[in-house]
Amino acid sequence: MLPRNIGFAYTLLRQVCRRDSEYPEGQVNSLYFDTPDLDQYVRSASGDFKKDKVRIRWYDKIEANQGIIPIFLELKTRQGFASSKQRQRLLVPAQHLEPANLGAGITNKTILSDTLARFGHFPEKPLRPIIKISYWRYRLNEMLTGIRVSLDYDIRSSMVAPELGYRERELRLPGGVIEVKGPTLELPITLRRTKLLDTDWSRFSKYAYCVESHLSDPGTVGRLWPSGRMVEP
Repeated sequence: MLPRNIGFAYTLLRQVCRRDSEYPEGQVNSLYFDTPDLDQYVRSASGDFKKDKVRIRWYDKIEANQGIIPIFLELKTRQGFASSKQRQRLLVPAQHLEPANLGAGITNKTILSDTLARFGHFPEKPLRPIIKISYWRYRLNEMLTGIRVSLDYDIRSSMVAPELGYRERELRLPGGVIEVKGPTLELPITLRRTKLLDTDWSRFSKYAYCVESHLSDPGTVGRLWPSGRMVEP
């Protein structure tokens, strides 16, 4: 959605959704992994029927306990319209999450491969850290169905693979994204009012669009807008 509609979107959602009782809002950080030839990015950007995303996720406002921070190693799998997510909680030294150290992958390769194997995921090519993506998230639950809804904005990304992109410290994606995490593609009737936001409903991959922005020439028109779809009139 357009940047000017973020506040309006939250107001609309609050009319039909309850704030999440445990984690109503906060910053989400993810380090995404991919193959050297960006196989997962290509699959995601091209809309392949089957695709996987491997990432390590952590959250702000979590205090370190003797310099140790909890993280979550996640495998997100999508086949057609069905998706699933597996995650494993791990503990790492806080310094592993510092920007200068993210290129090392936060955890070692053995833990990464062993955990993915327990998930039943065996990549044909080695994985390495590619990009860090952070954003602010409001978490809600639709009142009638209990479906989880999130509003994400202030989406920022930094490449950690040194040979990719244009060595920019950070890019910011304008606007926001509403995610509806339900069992079907049909929106609950209460959420159909969000059409007032003058946006479209479609699959959206923060990973794919952020990588695309970093790989696009800095002079490209609409570089920071997903496929040029969000344009201020």
